Order: sequence, then structure tokens, then C-alpha cells
Amino acid sequence: MPAGKDEISSGSGSVPGEIPRADEQEVAAKSFEGSHEQPLVDQPGFVELVIDSESSGSAMARSNARVMPVVEDEDASAARNNVNSALEGLRFIDKRTASAGDEAVWHRVMERFEKLSSSDGKLPPGRFGACIGMPESEEFAAELLGVLRRRRAHSRGVTTSAVEDRHDIGKDELWDLWMDLTDKTTASRMQIFFDLCDRDRDGKISGSELKSAILLSASANRLSILDEQAEEYAALLMEELDREKKGEVGISQLESLLSKRAFEADSFRQHYQSHHPCNAERLGRLQFLACSTKNAFQEDWRRLWIVGVWFGAMAVLFMWKSMQYSYRSGFEVMGYCVSMAKGAAETLKLNMALILFPVCRNTITWLRSTRLGSVIPFDDSISFHKTVAGAICLGVLIHGGAHLTCDFPRIANAESKTFMRTLGRDFHGCQPSMLGMVMSVEGVTGIAMVILMAVSFLLATNLARKNRLKLRRPFDKLTGFNVFWYSHHLFAIVYALLIVHSTLLFLTHKWSEKTTWLYILVPTVLYIGERFLRVSRACVYKVDIVQAAIFPGNVLSLHMTKPPGFKYQSGMYIFIQCPSISPFEWHPFSITSAPGDEHLSVHVRSLGDWTEEIMRTFAKEIEAQGEDSGDEGALRRFPKLYIDGPYGAAAQDYRKYDVMLLVGLGIGATPFISILRDMLNTQTGKPEYQQSPRRCPSHAYFYWVTKEQGSFQWFKGVMNEVAEMDHKAVIEMHNYLTCVHEEGDARSALITLVQALHHAKSGVDIVSGTRVRTHFARPNWNKVFARLAANHPGARVGVFYCGMASAAKELEGIAWTFSQRTSTRFEFRKESF
Repeated sequence: MPAGKDEISSGSGSVPGEIPRADEQEVAAKSFEGSHEQPLVDQPGFVELVIDSESSGSAMARSNARVMPVVEDEDASAARNNVNSALEGLRFIDKRTASAGDEAVWHRVMERFEKLSSSDGKLPPGRFGACIGMPESEEFAAELLGVLRRRRAHSRGVTTSAVEDRHDIGKDELWDLWMDLTDKTTASRMQIFFDLCDRDRDGKISGSELKSAILLSASANRLSILDEQAEEYAALLMEELDREKKGEVGISQLESLLSKRAFEADSFRQHYQSHHPCNAERLGRLQFLACSTKNAFQEDWRRLWIVGVWFGAMAVLFMWKSMQYSYRSGFEVMGYCVSMAKGAAETLKLNMALILFPVCRNTITWLRSTRLGSVIPFDDSISFHKTVAGAICLGVLIHGGAHLTCDFPRIANAESKTFMRTLGRDFHGCQPSMLGMVMSVEGVTGIAMVILMAVSFLLATNLARKNRLKLRRPFDKLTGFNVFWYSHHLFAIVYALLIVHSTLLFLTHKWSEKTTWLYILVPTVLYIGERFLRVSRACVYKVDIVQAAIFPGNVLSLHMTKPPGFKYQSGMYIFIQCPSISPFEWHPFSITSAPGDEHLSVHVRSLGDWTEEIMRTFAKEIEAQGEDSGDEGALRRFPKLYIDGPYGAAAQDYRKYDVMLLVGLGIGATPFISILRDMLNTQTGKPEYQQSPRRCPSHAYFYWVTKEQGSFQWFKGVMNEVAEMDHKAVIEMHNYLTCVHEEGDARSALITLVQALHHAKSGVDIVSGTRVRTHFARPNWNKVFARLAANHPGARVGVFYCGMASAAKELEGIAWTFSQRTSTRFEFRKESF
């Protein structure tokens, strides 16, 4: 492990608060926010060289690693899969804790020391973990403290007792302990790790001690490992380490297994320099800018032309209506105020019509299958819906503001003769007061619309819709998805008021000039028609629940019969209604079954009030059926469900690409499970797939990132099925568990090693219980994209993502960057319902 800024070198004459800076710098590529997995050497074409114990005499003599340029060959590639490359090196301080530099990290430790210490200025041993940055690993930190104290005592020729290990920690002792923890030498780190395993301090590690160390490591990483499993894994390690069958191993055996490192070469730099079209070093500044602009346009031209046409239409309507009123007699009294108000009103007519189109899901699903699907970005329909809503807010502000602050006061305060000459006919020869205009039908309907829209818009924000406000009772009932869903239906009243408001205008009397109804007629009829279609399909698409199960992480798996004539594609989603919970609410869920499967399946995670209620409802029935499994009518006790759909989503277009990168966070893996099953069914040649051959991408890379070990149970069967039946090796699956400390952290060292050995021997991952190997921490997305660009030059790669919005922005940025800098075209597609 090379010395880096996350480790503090011990130097002579060092005192607390004065820390020598490390000579080597850590070069880390950013991954997701809070990402653990940031490689120390992330420069293309370079690797970390670790001298093997067999060639150096003893790995204990190694103190520093060297970074050398290498060229990847077949041996290096094969070495990647060697189980001895499971660890990147031992580290006792989290990379995130040490990311700010040696001095800053130590000052943070001292700040925590001051906060956590007792009145006597000393730190209780139980708070040692929180002080050094391990607040979630108290048990591990306690063991580490004992090892470090015994190590210090041994260096002074003093023996320690268990009682002495429990005395409080002063500042000077904390500095000494910190120096040991951050020692860069391999010998020091190896000895500390060995002592953590050597419980009886006899210089040897037995099978029972390995078992205890594995359980300690599992606890520090929030993994569920049973006592019997720990015993099995300890025996596996002993089999690998104790080749002489002595029943115990020394530090040399453990060291030889931990210290072997495979070369990790990356030839992306050569590929980048020679293949990417916009090479800043090869092109001049202007040429590079032109090339990047061209590529950016190629990526976003569909969004650009839609937004351009929309803005252009609003600008033309605003200017046309403004100029029209500037030539009317009332302009003498109201001036440009009336032009602004009427111009904004004309854009409002357009946007009140457009805002309905993105939520006409049946229409959009049908249009996806036409040629329009290649020129209109239907994936962004909900984003466009929100953008139009923002334009409506701005239009209302300009329209209402101009009337209330300018037009109405000028009319009320105009000279009588001027008013009668210019506006007398519009107001039937009676000059109104300010209050009279506000309290008129036109004024009241306008104010009522503003109030209803404001309520609907506020309750549609993420803070309210996702219940992030955390209001106290009884105000907590004013947020959540249910409130958002019901408040959005206030727009039915808004549209009725809009018709009244636009019919009884102060300054417009000809029917031909009252055009609001022309704008909203088609979208309103279309939207109402879709609502009736949903009701009718709910009566036709009757489903029966054939299987229901609840998995760890509050996930409900539902398998139901397929309604007659129900056809869908992988990546689509359906709406589900449970009348026993609410006869009005419909909620979207990705279909996790493939079109060729016998049953229709969805996975529901409890994240809101409706999903929590359906989880409780099915949990009661599942428990009741478990108690009465012999009842033939037991299956009929499941709650009745109605479905509506299917509806199109971004993932259904996966066949258009040469290569797929599927990224799911937590329950966001659901739309991609259907795709994996579909590709597998295509390979195995099911009858329905043979009748209509389908084009599939040449390769699919599936990355599933989750923070809970139990999540892997959701799709355990699918992952094993893919691993066993993907004979053409076109599907590559990667599981990432973020609750486990990154590979190289001492807290996960034994887990990583056991995992590698167990997977190599049995083909089963100990963390997920599947044939898919689980990685720890989060993926390094720069490396993932670089690998795909190197393996698939010139290919069109569809990057499909479902998960948190913050991660979507990062992935989209990386996809755009690699599209600019390589010949591979990465097209980012985000799932949104």
C-alpha cells in the first residue's frame, strides 16, 4: 500500500498538533457523494507495485510502494481473478476521514477528543472509536485500542492486564496511538492486524480465533453471519493458511496471503489519446471547442429543439398579444401594463394546454413506438411537465401582478373624461373602483385559481411530496404522496374557473377573441379520455395474486396472473390500485417479469403511506395463510388489486443500443430485472421468442448498488438463473454493498478474504448468497466507463439509471464526458414515472 495522505507518517520529534506531511499524494476519482471506493492511484497506465515476499526475502521489510508505468498483458488480466488479489492493503483509518490531509485530520481528532473527554480531560475507552472516526464500529475500535496499548507496552518491555487496558486516554497517549494507527510501514500494519486476530496473545492464530475475528469483522460491517457460518469460513481460511495441518498459523502465513497483489493495468490512456475525437492536445482550442459543441448538440438535440420551439412559441404569442393591446384605446390609460398582462395571459393559455400532454401516459406510450419517438424525448415528459408548471407560475405572477399593481389602480384613478372616452364601453359607462374590480367575477375567479394552483404546486415539491418536512402532528397529515395526489386534482376546478375567467373579460367582448377554450380543448378531452380508459381497463384487466412474499428491507413481491390480451415490453411499468386501501389512488411500479414469463410480477418497497399500508395488509394475509396452509381457499384471501397499463419508460428502448449499462440503486433495480430476464429468455430460445426474433445488445453490464445485505434476497433467483444460464456470457452482473467498508479497510479485510476464497471454491458469494460476487463500498464510475469505452470502441452504449436524483446528475455528467473524450457514445437514460 503506498503511503498516502490518508495515513500519517511517524517522524522523530513529532508532538501532538505537529504532523509531518506525507510525501506521496493520493489521486482519487470521485464517485457518488460519500463514496468510499477511491483508488489511491487512478492515473491511466500506472499501477501500484508491491514487492512479493518471495522476491524480497520478507514482506515485513517493505516500507513504501513504488508507482511504475506498465503495459497490460494476458498475465496481468488473468491475475485480476486471483483470489489473493482480494485485498488492496491494510488500512486502519477510513479514506473519507483522512481525505483532508494529515494535519487537518489530526486537528479533527483533537476537536472530537475535546468534545468526548470527561471533566478530567481524558477520553473514556468506550469513546475511542468515535474520536478516531469509527463511531459505527465501537466493538472493533475497542479491540483495536487493546492491541495498540499492548503493542506500546511491549515496546517498553511492560506487560499489560485487561484491567489496565480500560483506563482513560490522555492527549499524549492518544498521539502515540494515532501514530501507530497511521504508520505507513507494511510491517506495522501487518502486526496490528495479526494481533487483532491473536486473542490469547501467544503469537499464533487458531481456528477459533479466526472465527471470533470473522464475527468481529461482520459486526463492524453490519453483516448478518451466523455462528455456524463463521465456523465454516474459519475452517476455509485455515485450510488455505495451515498447509502443514498444525492447527494454528503464524504471522508469516497470514502475511503471505494478505500481501500478494495482482497488477492492475489500465490501457485507457492509450485508447483515449488515439481514439477520442475531441483531443485537446491534438486539436487547437477553437477546434476543440467546435468539436465539443458538436458532440453536445448530438447528445441533446432532441431536448434543444423541443425547448427552442416552446420558447419561440411563447415569445411570439407574448409579443403578438402585447402589440395588439398597445394599439387599443385602453392603452392610453393603462399603458404597457395591459400589454404585459395580456401577453403573459396568452402564454398561460398555451402552457395550461401543454401541461396536460406529459401526463397522458397512454398517448405517450403509443407515440414512443412511432417515428416521433426518435425525435421527441419522451423520457423527459415529467421533467417537461414540471418545467411548464414553472412557466405557469411565472406567467401568473406577471399577469396578476400587472393587473393588481398597475392596470386596476390606473383604471380606478383615471380622469372621468379619459376613462369614458377610452374604456367607458368596456365597463358599461361606469368607472369601477379598485375593490369593485377585485371582487368582480373576473377578479374572484382569478384569485381562486391562483390560490388553488399555489396549494397544488407547493404540495408537489419534493419537500412535501416525499414527506421531508417532518411536521408534528396533526400537521404531518398535510404532506406525503397522498396529499400530493389529491391536491393535484384541484386542477379540475382550476380549469373550470379558467373557462369562466376567460369568458367574462373586462376588455374583450367578441366571442372570436375569447380563445382560451381553443387552446385547452384537445388536451382536456385527451386527458379525460385517458381517465375513462383507466377505469374501463381496471374492469377488464382483472388479476389474481398467485404468490406474495415479504423480503428484508420492507419489500413486497407480488406475482399475479396476466390479464387476457395484456402485452408489454421489458422496462415498462404499470399502475396498481388496492380498493381496500383507497378506491381512488393509483401508484406506478416497474414490471420485474419478462414478457415471456408465465406470471406478471412487481416489487413494492415501503417508502410512503400507501406502500406502508399495502405492506401491512399483505403481511396479515401472508401470516394468516401460513397458519392455515391447508385451506384450499387461502389464496382468495389476498386483497383485490386492479392494474392499469402498461406504460412506456426509458428502459424499454434497450434494444436500440449495441451495449447496455444498467445502474440500479436499491429498489431502482426493478426495471432492469425484467430486461435481464428478457435477454436470458431470448438466449434460451423460448417458443414465443422464436416466433418473433428480437435484436438484443451484444453485452449488458448490470450494476446494483444497495446499502442493505438483505436486499440481495429480492432477486436472488434471477441472479442465480442468469449466472447459470448465460452461456454466451453477454450479461455481466456486479453487486455493490455500501454498508461494508471499502476493500483495504482492516474492518473488512477478513470478510473480503473469506469472500474471495469461498467464491473461488463454491461459486457462491457469502454476502449475497448468489453466484454474483459482491463488491464493497460504491463503484468507481470513472473506471467503469473507461473500461466500457476501451472494450467497446465506436459502440453506442445505453446508460439506463433508476435511483436517487443526485446520483443521476453525476452519472449523466460522466456519460457526457466520456462521449466527448472517446469514440464510444454513451447515452444517458433516466427512469421517471
